Amino acid sequence: MKVIATDMGFGYTKATDGRGHQLFKSILGEANPAQFGESLVGNSTLPPRHFRLGDETFFVGEWAETQSRGRRFTLDPAQFLAKHAKQLALAAIAPYAPDGEPIRLVTGLPISFFKRYREAVSALLKGRHALVAFGADGRPVEQQVYIEQVRVIPQPFGSLFGLMLNNLGKPSSQRYVTEKIGIIDIGFRTADFTISDKTRYSERGSLSTDSGMSSAYAQVAAFLQDQSGISIELFRLHEAFSRGSLRVKGTLYDLKPVINQAFDQLAERIATEVNRLWSDDWDLEAIVITGGGGKALYPRLKPLIDGEVLAMPEDEDPRLANVNGYWKYGTHLWGSAATATAPATPPTA
Repeated sequence: MKVIATDMGFGYTKATDGRGHQLFKSILGEANPAQFGESLVGNSTLPPRHFRLGDETFFVGEWAETQSRGRRFTLDPAQFLAKHAKQLALAAIAPYAPDGEPIRLVTGLPISFFKRYREAVSALLKGRHALVAFGADGRPVEQQVYIEQVRVIPQPFGSLFGLMLNNLGKPSSQRYVTEKIGIIDIGFRTADFTISDKTRYSERGSLSTDSGMSSAYAQVAAFLQDQSGISIELFRLHEAFSRGSLRVKGTLYDLKPVINQAFDQLAERIATEVNRLWSDDWDLEAIVITGGGGKALYPRLKPLIDGEVLAMPEDEDPRLANVNGYWKYGTHLWGSAATATAPATPPTA
């Protein structure tokens, strides 16, 4: 039995087995055989990005973005679950799943979607899946991914478990076990807030809002459309946000001013939401900012939020904070003996 975790974000899909990890943009695309070959991928060391599941053959991530004529990307949770989640999850975990052998999987959902979709996600992923992965040479490799059990938890608990537990699934930091901790998880589609009060989940202190990074991306996309006349998909702006510029039809646009303005506005919005939500929780001993957007917004959020505000460790990719925590939680559940002091137990599927 092997424990694997996946985080199917609206921006990126991630997976880990505790030893290795991968992430790719949450994009699906039609796989046109005429476009596929060594001339495109060369000696790529990437895990597979070309798959067949049932009658559907598809690319994921950067291959879908650059090679597919028809691409699928959505911020709608119902559509994501119905048309994207299964393919993205299986593509992400396939390199870590032994062929035909049972694995146990931990994943998460934003708090606002958790009650509505957790059982559907569990049913979607549990069971045997006949997957075909195409390597860099184009040759198919058949694989049966057998997901024996699925545990779905509220998304921000991933980051909490990542801080609380070690790689054996045992508590390693007493602070996160014994104190009242707030978590602000800034993803692409949502910002999630939750509280662990001495490992007890606080329903009152937990909420999802639409204040994810996509709102800042939408502001930049609107600016570029106004300036260039070109409508640019949000998933094509990840690198532009990192560089602070984008070349469109030969013209280089400096995006730093509009990005800074968008980030300032988003940070103010999140701070207002969380300060209002936690107004009665004046006894919070620390607040952790995490998620893919956490690193970018941390300097702006820290002075706006009441309380001691902590960032995730500098040596960790913030996009992987939740998935690494999911894996540690799975190891706690299935891969090690129960400890005297168990970590916070969120509602699960």
